[in-house]
Amino acid sequence: MASHDAITTATATAAVSEVAPVFHPTMSEERMTERSNQLKEKIIGLFSCSAIVEQLYLVDTLQHLSVDQHFHEQIDSTLRSTHAGEFNSSSLHDVALRFRILRQQGFWVSPDVFSKFKDEDGAFHVNVTNDPRGLLSLYNAAYLFIHGETELEESISFARRHLESMEGKLEYPLAEQVRRALHLPLPRTLKRVEALHYMSEYKQEPMHNSSILEFAKLDFNLLQRLHLKELKALSRWWKNLYREVGLNYSRDRVVECYFWAYTAYYEKEYTHARMILAKIIAIIIMTDDTYDVRATLVECKQLNEAIQRWEESATSLLPEYLQKFYLKLMSTFKEFEDELKPDEKYRVAFSTKAFQILSNNYLQEAEWFHQNHKPRFNDQVKVSSVCSGGPWVCVGLLVGMGDTATKEALEWALGCTDAVRACAEVTRFMNDLASFKRGKNKNDVASSVECYISEYGVASEVAIAKIGSLIEDAWKTTNQARFELPELLPAVQRVANITISMPFMYDDKTDAFTFSSRLEGTIKRLFVNPIEL
Repeated sequence: MASHDAITTATATAAVSEVAPVFHPTMSEERMTERSNQLKEKIIGLFSCSAIVEQLYLVDTLQHLSVDQHFHEQIDSTLRSTHAGEFNSSSLHDVALRFRILRQQGFWVSPDVFSKFKDEDGAFHVNVTNDPRGLLSLYNAAYLFIHGETELEESISFARRHLESMEGKLEYPLAEQVRRALHLPLPRTLKRVEALHYMSEYKQEPMHNSSILEFAKLDFNLLQRLHLKELKALSRWWKNLYREVGLNYSRDRVVECYFWAYTAYYEKEYTHARMILAKIIAIIIMTDDTYDVRATLVECKQLNEAIQRWEESATSLLPEYLQKFYLKLMSTFKEFEDELKPDEKYRVAFSTKAFQILSNNYLQEAEWFHQNHKPRFNDQVKVSSVCSGGPWVCVGLLVGMGDTATKEALEWALGCTDAVRACAEVTRFMNDLASFKRGKNKNDVASSVECYISEYGVASEVAIAKIGSLIEDAWKTTNQARFELPELLPAVQRVANITISMPFMYDDKTDAFTFSSRLEGTIKRLFVNPIEL
């Protein structure tokens, strides 16, 4: 998965455990919920008395503030209506906003909608270059491109060039929104992190609605209390597991495990799914470290054989230090099954199969490492993408997801095609770029960057550029899956959320898991420090 010299997030864990107990809410949870429900009804009313453009602005605001999950029916109705109807706005901002919101929600919109802002040669009209709000909207929208949409790639370059030239002349909050987007476009930004920024900016917007802002703050604080309870429960589970199993060579990263699960779904109704996924991620880390840090090649083969057999009798195959680990693995999966409804228990078999696939690929990497073998680039990517942990996470996130986790969705995730494969590739490539920048560790198998340099005899800059282009291809595949798999859209969107977490984790080609000071500040804001009402 990630590099293996990762330090623990003791600082982040301490922040959660030390600050949380002294938090005394100024408003009771009951009162907050009551007020929140009153405001929700008020906001629902805004949908019925607005023009279509105003409804799109409303949807955009609710998404920015990360409260759109409360208005699913209203938003779905709005988007179906605007997708089916004519949209004759002459505003670049409005056209790009509609394009972005619809595409993100799985509605196909042609890039031809931007033709009205171009001349006969396909160049944007000069007056567009003096519209920073429109340029920002175009820039963010164009990042929902799919394969073959070169005109949208050109739109990104065009908008970026002009936004960069304006940066010092814009006023708050637009200046801050442009700065963030140029660093990381909105479709690749973690929703909850964007909400933290936008809550302080929204009140400066000329058409801001105080009821919406109050609702967003109350909702954030209510969810934060739930998330903190979950994180404490997961920390207790992890401490008990760590003590029972005794694998003291493994990274102690329970906060990151929870955070990664949280990026897939933060909503109240997904408490169960979040906890299962966080535990799966913890198992990935422990298994990864066993293969990479502790086990000999013989022990790696023994562990993989036991995992493939997946029965208690296979414990006898293992050295003593791995026997407790293996039995704990099996009992944890059994706990997952016990927590599910009778008609949902079959899902754990999909998760088990994904784990077995992961173990096979861990063994392949171990063999390459112990034999000092540098594989061909495509072979390396095929194996290491699975070893990123991404494919199992994409299966695991469905296990506790209620009705979203259909058998078809689980089969799709296990098949590791389109959006799932793209998630694995973005995870692997961004991790490899961060590792290459930092320098190789003694236990690391040859990375995709190293294998590309070796196979093609090119400079590191060329290899890095190639990996960058493959990351962009993976994003296009993710975007395309929203249109190609409409019946699986809820599952595709959750997988896309995991992919979207990667640029945050590997911002500026550094590993936030390894160098956690940036992550620590976000952890505190998300899980510890309430928003001031």
